[in-house]
Amino acid sequence: MRRIGAPATALVMLAACSSTTEQGTVGVERSQFLLVSSAEMDKSAAAAYQQVIQEQAPKGNVNKDPKQVERVRAIAARIIPQTAVFRKDAPGWKWEVNVLTSPEINAWCMPGGKIAFYTGILEKLELTDDEIAAVMGHEISHALREHGRERASQQLATSIGASAVGAVLGIGQAGTDLAGVVGQVTYLLPYSRIHETEADRMGVELAARAGYDPRAAIVLWQKMAKISGGGGPPALLSTHPSNEDRMKDLAGFSQRVLPLYEEARLKK
Repeated sequence: MRRIGAPATALVMLAACSSTTEQGTVGVERSQFLLVSSAEMDKSAAAAYQQVIQEQAPKGNVNKDPKQVERVRAIAARIIPQTAVFRKDAPGWKWEVNVLTSPEINAWCMPGGKIAFYTGILEKLELTDDEIAAVMGHEISHALREHGRERASQQLATSIGASAVGAVLGIGQAGTDLAGVVGQVTYLLPYSRIHETEADRMGVELAARAGYDPRAAIVLWQKMAKISGGGGPPALLSTHPSNEDRMKDLAGFSQRVLPLYEEARLKK
């Protein structure tokens, strides 16, 4: 593997000194390592999302229950405008929300606002609207914070080495490798603990601003932990198991955004 020269190293370091979101009330603040372009992530995520939908649609697994779909999309419609507090451009993303028939307890939001909820999480956990908002706020926060883009950048930097500089410049072999890397990290690789914590904190604020009780996040993760007792954990717990620290963190930040929830309720 070739070593990255001094000018290239400086370019990489500059790329690391940036953040994708405003702090919001919860105060999420951290410099992020971002070599991959946001446009490339969004393009690859949109293609990956359409592939999922096209694969599941012929099987009758896309938006099978109209009432379920209406419910999830109505909650999304209230949360999406609130994303402006973290990113002014986010409400204008090309958002998509679909419900996939699957027993898996999972939900995700790809870069650029491509959301999927599985029937397994809705039905097995018997989610209330507040709890759906907690899940949705959490997953949307991953997209707002561009955690997928961050993971792609980290993977390029460690596995491609000097070619990662080509990704910054949009040239060289890295340009060819990038599409595969970006497609992989949009939904296959797990998030880190710091990513999950950021999504927890931003998620309760999004829910609160949309008029959903942020304390529902605590109940949600308690349900997740309980259902995981009979085998492997749900996908949403795979890298960040529910524990006392998480509950304490959620409890503290739910209280911090409670005034936002009360204010939103008065406006309804």
